[in-house]
Amino acid sequence: MVGNRLLGRIVACNGSRATISAVAEGGQTALTELWAVGRLISISVGRNRVVALVYSMSTDQQSWVENHDTVFRIEVELLGEVNVSADGRETFSAGITDYPHLGAIAHRIRASDLAKVYDTGKNDVCTIGKLTQDETLDATIHVPSMLEKHFAIVGTTGVGKSTSVTLLLHKAIQADPRLRVLILDPHNEFASAFGDLAVVIDTDTLDLPFWLFRLEEFAEVVFRGRPPVPEEMDILRDLIPEAKRAFRGTSENGLMRRATEKSSVTADTPVPFRIADLLALVDERIGRLEGRSEKPHLRSLKVKIMSAINDPRYHFMFSSNTITDTILDTIARIFRIPGEGKPVTTFQLAGIPSEVVNSVASVLCRMAFEIGLWSNGGVHMLVVCEEAHRYVPADPKLGFTPTRQAIARIAKEGRKYGVSLGIITQRPGELDPTILSQCSTIFAMRLANEHDQEIIRSAIPNSSSSTTSFISSIGNGEAIAFGEAVAVPMRMRFTRVEADRLPKTNGTSVKVSDETPQSVDLRSIVSRMRAISGPDISGFQNSYLASQPQGALPTGYEDAPYEDEEDYIDTLQAAAATAAARPATPPAPEPYRPDMLPGAQGAYEPSTQERFESIRRELTSEPPRPAADPYRQPARPAPAFGEQQEPRREGSSIREQLLKKPLSSLIRR
Repeated sequence: MVGNRLLGRIVACNGSRATISAVAEGGQTALTELWAVGRLISISVGRNRVVALVYSMSTDQQSWVENHDTVFRIEVELLGEVNVSADGRETFSAGITDYPHLGAIAHRIRASDLAKVYDTGKNDVCTIGKLTQDETLDATIHVPSMLEKHFAIVGTTGVGKSTSVTLLLHKAIQADPRLRVLILDPHNEFASAFGDLAVVIDTDTLDLPFWLFRLEEFAEVVFRGRPPVPEEMDILRDLIPEAKRAFRGTSENGLMRRATEKSSVTADTPVPFRIADLLALVDERIGRLEGRSEKPHLRSLKVKIMSAINDPRYHFMFSSNTITDTILDTIARIFRIPGEGKPVTTFQLAGIPSEVVNSVASVLCRMAFEIGLWSNGGVHMLVVCEEAHRYVPADPKLGFTPTRQAIARIAKEGRKYGVSLGIITQRPGELDPTILSQCSTIFAMRLANEHDQEIIRSAIPNSSSSTTSFISSIGNGEAIAFGEAVAVPMRMRFTRVEADRLPKTNGTSVKVSDETPQSVDLRSIVSRMRAISGPDISGFQNSYLASQPQGALPTGYEDAPYEDEEDYIDTLQAAAATAAARPATPPAPEPYRPDMLPGAQGAYEPSTQERFESIRRELTSEPPRPAADPYRQPARPAPAFGEQQEPRREGSSIREQLLKKPLSSLIRR
């Protein structure tokens, strides 16, 4: 009968497993429906009850006969026992004092025993879902234990990893008000998951100064992810400290500087410097007479640096906001200190160039560890790495070494300083096993790859290895939790997250838009692909308009008020349309001036007004205006046909003038 809790008897047992024999009387399945892979049962041993997990079932005859008794066998794994003390109090322990004897009765587990099995014994637990075996019982975890020794969520695409992360982080924030969460979000999907609790940082709102990068991280940017040239790395290692000292205004010579500072500023010290000073130091080395062998490397390095600072995709590193010492503002904004009621930062990495993503991740992870280290326990940092196998791959030859070192340092030493690590990946087989082994709590969702399943099986204690035998077939939103945060391996289903907290991506199945392939503007798409933005001419505009006399622009545009550079460019384009109707005249050749020679006294340098006038003429296609030039030589009439050209006087050629000047005056400093 269904009410009978007797299911079978023990027919075999060893140190960790047992075999149960049961009978389906008359081919009925009323009792056999109580058996299922992944369910817990109990075995009576005296006053105690041994708890076991079903992991395999089969019939004796490999067949099922209707209206006849069918004998079948169930393989179980012994997990622990419910002990009954002399005063009648019942507690669960993972160890087994008395093993089941042959013939011991196996029966359906009681709901009270099931609650005792998954009871962590701590009061400050959080409910994250329901038990799969009994939907009336809550699945609880101990959040401090989960954060103290890191955690990982693994599962194939589409099983609900991001939703589970959102749920766990909400519970963690509620449990620890000092917790600050940094999410490295490569797919830009967590922006909507935390609402008013989070600050979203993307390439448009990010100011991550280049001088916060260590030498190897800065080289990753300069060399665009390629292996750095050793000679050029040595140059950067020598010149970056010089540029940092120049920013601080140190003017001592080399001997005094070495005596006073004693290399207190290195290429890794997070103090500001100007790229212009670094380029000036490179130019100075190029101009030296000695060291000819390094000049090709100097020129190559200068080209790489100029290419990086002129790339609009790197604007978040080399913008005007990154020149001053903004380290306090940067740390306060990214790591939410004090936080102002928003303890979560979702750092969107999708818009950052792929060749510098590793450097940015390295900077953030390294700074998170140092904040926990030097805050004396005042701040608890949690770094959540989505798609972690990108940053710490299993192959040591792949990935970026500083990023691997920064994450490994958190994994190995972070618990001592209140810095936790959350690993989310769909390919645990491609993740560094050292990092995964440091995660003491693992939520294993459905995994289809056999190699990934083996990695998880190796991480589970031997006494619970059969728990993952069905990991390839569990449902979406379901997971097997094991580790420090739970008492025993627990198969559970996560609570559904509210619709307004679901992580959202730009996939076609999630985002709803009025745009269609017929109405999408390809020009805007291409502009974003090329990261094209309008020129910033506000500085030139202010200085130019303050000194420009009337009549500098065509009639009707002289006194127009300009709100920003885009308004000014629109005005210039309107002026260009007016000037297009004018007859085109060839531009007059630039007059020759003696002060344009290298090393000449009072060498001519165009003023700000002249440079801005040149930009304006380029935008409006207006020919240059003739102006009186005191250096212009009177034009000589061209010789008639057959007439001899007047020979130059001795000593008046440019070549001879250059040869008469000292060599030092011809070298650009």
